[in-house]
Amino acid sequence: MIERFYLKEFLTFKEAELEFHPGLIVFTGPSGSGKSILMRSILASVGLDNVDAKVCESSVLWSIDEELYGIQNEAVNIFRQVKKEKTRYFINNQSTSKSSMESISSGYMRHLSLKEYSDFDPSALISLIDERISLQNPYHYHLLARHKELFGEFKMLSDQLHAIEEQERHLAELKEFAAYEIGKIDAVKPRIGEDEELGRIKKELSKKEKIEKAIQNGEAIFGYESQVIHALNLLEIESSFFDDAMNELRGIFEGSWERLGELEEVSIEEILDRIEQISELKRRYGGIEEALLYRDQKVKELASYETIEHSKSDLIKRIFALNEELSTLGNELSLQRQAELPTALSGLNGYLLMLYLREATLELQPCERNATGQDKVILGLSGTKLDKLSSGEFNRLRLALLALRVESMESSGGVLMLDEIDANLSGEESMSVAKVLRHLSSRYQIFVISHQPQLTSMGDQHFLVYKEGESRVRPLNEDERIEEIARIISGEGISDEAIGFARDLFERSKG
Repeated sequence: MIERFYLKEFLTFKEAELEFHPGLIVFTGPSGSGKSILMRSILASVGLDNVDAKVCESSVLWSIDEELYGIQNEAVNIFRQVKKEKTRYFINNQSTSKSSMESISSGYMRHLSLKEYSDFDPSALISLIDERISLQNPYHYHLLARHKELFGEFKMLSDQLHAIEEQERHLAELKEFAAYEIGKIDAVKPRIGEDEELGRIKKELSKKEKIEKAIQNGEAIFGYESQVIHALNLLEIESSFFDDAMNELRGIFEGSWERLGELEEVSIEEILDRIEQISELKRRYGGIEEALLYRDQKVKELASYETIEHSKSDLIKRIFALNEELSTLGNELSLQRQAELPTALSGLNGYLLMLYLREATLELQPCERNATGQDKVILGLSGTKLDKLSSGEFNRLRLALLALRVESMESSGGVLMLDEIDANLSGEESMSVAKVLRHLSSRYQIFVISHQPQLTSMGDQHFLVYKEGESRVRPLNEDERIEEIARIISGEGISDEAIGFARDLFERSKG
């Protein structure tokens, strides 16, 4: 529910602060006083409308999905819209987006002003019937849960089977392509690091003659070795360091001659061809390691193609078993729904009779299997298509459905916003709407603008919206409520007769 609302500087309102209780909350006041502005501001405070108020804020008892929205719950969550240079949105002083605020609020709050057909959707109607059955027969709820679980598996496996059947249509091509890709890489047989090794060999071959000549010239140093040692002895300098250096140099030259001898056996044409093969693999796959990983992937794919028939056979068996079980569950759900339908229809028509509407029809029809079974419920109103109803009739039909749903609700249904739902109704029709709203208020916090005394008298809270230069709003006590009801009855010139009628109406509504 909404506990508190604050508004600052919007159109004719300079400032307003209201505290709300559970139940039916009625706003009345002269035409043009700002009732609709106030209603829009409440909606905007929780992201469900756009207004240019400097501040509009609501304190709500709604739970926020902390992981989804990244906002921590407080004992009372505060939703705020602030307009400076641009409009910004906050929840518990944490900045958020309008879409996130709207997403949270729409789970708790509904504005019954436009022709929204979601209440008449077959899935919503089947849910209403299931809630009624589950209230009397908890086993029905377990049937639904089991059906939903099995349908999820059935859908997943059916999708897998469809994918396999799609693969089968191209299986020969897929197998041929995988084998071709594997063969192309196997023909080269690349080794990780081979490209660097081939680069070194190519570089050595290109310098082979220069290296040979340089080593030959360098070996002349060994002809002066004994003379150097003699000179060191005369200088009385230990010559072991020179011996070590010369021995190391001999080792280097000998190793180089050995490597040059090996290069004599290497064909430069073969090296260049191999480099081109490796380069082509790198161009195609990004590298030798990537090419080998791709080959392994294709080997696995080829193996999976070989076993696809076995996988398909297992899937078909499991899908068949699931289909049988789902059919059994679906039939049982259908029987229970069909048995409940007359009672639900009777209850709905009872509310429609109260609301001075024609009788409705509820029909259970087969439909494509889904998570809730194999049925859909179709609502009709005798003699009139739903899209041809007036806005008043449309909203009264929605009220009847909501009233029917309340009978099976175990917790609060959230907040309903109703804008002049009793406009242009007769006294009897207005009283019928008031009675249904009183019934709904046991599960919903309801905000309603009214111009009729019947609905006004039924409110658990009554706020007067009026103008004194600017728009103002204040709660009314019992005497003030009777006076306002009398004003609605007789206009500004309130008669004693209107006061008497208002008092009688108010007292009877309390009873």
